[in-house]
Amino acid sequence: MSGSVDAAALAEAEAEAGTSGYARGARILSIGIAATGVFTFGYFAVSSHVLGASDYGAISTLWAILFVTISVIYRPVEQLLSRTIADARARGIHQHELRGPATIQLTFAGLFLVVALALRGPLTDKAFNGSDALYWILVGATLAYAGSYFARGYLAGHQWFGLYGALVLFESMSRFCFPVAVAVGIASGQTAVALGILAAPLASLLVVPWAIRRHAGGTSGAGATRESAGFAVAVAAIQLAEQTLVTIGVLLVPDAALRGVVFNALLIARAPLQLFQAIQTSLLPHLAEIQATEGAGSDVAIRYTIRGIAAFAGACAIGLLLIGPWVMDVAFGKGYDYGRLGLAAVAVGMGFHLSAGTLNQAALATGRAAQAARAWLLSATVFVVWMLLPVVDNRLVRAEIGYLGAAALLCAQLWWLHRASRRGVQLGRWRGPSRGSVGESE
Repeated sequence: MSGSVDAAALAEAEAEAGTSGYARGARILSIGIAATGVFTFGYFAVSSHVLGASDYGAISTLWAILFVTISVIYRPVEQLLSRTIADARARGIHQHELRGPATIQLTFAGLFLVVALALRGPLTDKAFNGSDALYWILVGATLAYAGSYFARGYLAGHQWFGLYGALVLFESMSRFCFPVAVAVGIASGQTAVALGILAAPLASLLVVPWAIRRHAGGTSGAGATRESAGFAVAVAAIQLAEQTLVTIGVLLVPDAALRGVVFNALLIARAPLQLFQAIQTSLLPHLAEIQATEGAGSDVAIRYTIRGIAAFAGACAIGLLLIGPWVMDVAFGKGYDYGRLGLAAVAVGMGFHLSAGTLNQAALATGRAAQAARAWLLSATVFVVWMLLPVVDNRLVRAEIGYLGAAALLCAQLWWLHRASRRGVQLGRWRGPSRGSVGESE
């Protein structure tokens, strides 16, 4: 009995130690990404002062298109690298397979280039007010971010979170320098400001060749390539669904002015989601290591994270119930009457969304990317259908209720998937070793 108690205590201690390492990584990344957010905000704040309304609007459109595109097509390979490298390191394998993920990344970049070239006319004329320079900056920046996200996945897989944070911070600082140069008179015009968007990811291209040269693994078999491609496609679907919930869904509002109001309300969710990337980035390799070594207590980090999210979302909801309309008026002007209950609903939805993101990382770490993608796509589809149906006349209230409902549905699905996964692991342990393994040990 005492032996089993000691073993349980040891397992719990190991889980706590692993969670401590995950927490350190999350803290380091949070600092870097928070600073990145400050410089990104500064980029747009300075740009809005040095450019006219029309030129600044085109810059904002460029950034919006770029952000959605790179999130959908490049973050999958970042997650793939983070998971596979962490898994290999946990198994004592130091030659990491990079050719397969690199091939997938290049394929995504090539598909983007084909689509971008086909849509050159509409993008240039309608999105960028006829500016060829902005179009080519979009193309160049999107292609360059292929290297940036590859580098991020490589660094996350090795849990070099200080370097990861430094990389994204350096990108944002590089971007920020361009509107500042215009503000002090070194440069001038819209193109000079927009070039910062292109310059930021180019620094990452210095990391990728070094990583491949130093750690290029063995050749990738067909099975491994298919598995990696399936994982990447599933994560791409997840990213598309998430962008639908927080960005693309806003475009379903027909009135431009009201669209901005809905966009402002959903910023309550979007801003924490940006900072939460630090937790997601450090959580996936941590869970992948646990999965590879069959360590006990893999729920510890997930439980701690969800408890923190619940406390944060609850505090936000209470604060918005008390002073939400006043905060929105101060931040965005008094052009619209935001309701307290609606703003609090978005905060609660944000809590469900962040919790779903945590459970999603657990699904990716345990090889259930396809099941997770189905959950995301179903929730995004429900949200889109809800936004199109005139069930609620007030479109802002419709968006607030729809976001809360879709996020709750998503969280429930991923929680069920996580519990089913845990039950499968516990059942396997209860059954004990197979006959083959017993025979081999004998």
